[in-house]
Amino acid sequence: MDLDEAPLAEPEDRMGREDPRVARACGSGPPQDLRDPRRWPGWLLMGVAVMALSTGIALGHGLLIAAGLVMAGIGVHLLDHGRGTGGHAPGTRHPDRR
Repeated sequence: MDLDEAPLAEPEDRMGREDPRVARACGSGPPQDLRDPRRWPGWLLMGVAVMALSTGIALGHGLLIAAGLVMAGIGVHLLDHGRGTGGHAPGTRHPDRR
């Protein structure tokens, strides 16, 4: 055991005793993404949004256009799970930086 790993041995042993499933999961490789990989709800919502938006434009109905745009925004949010959700708003300073 290296000197760098010595402080971690005791918590690792305790974790193995308290919850062996978690200890096995931690030792099995890199952590997995906890978000659900299913993307069909986002695509379904995008399809409904496009239909509502196009119908609203064809009929000249503002509320239907607005609903289609809102649904499209929600659908894009559901599909765009590759980006991190943490952070700060664009153009603002990071709280740790001065």
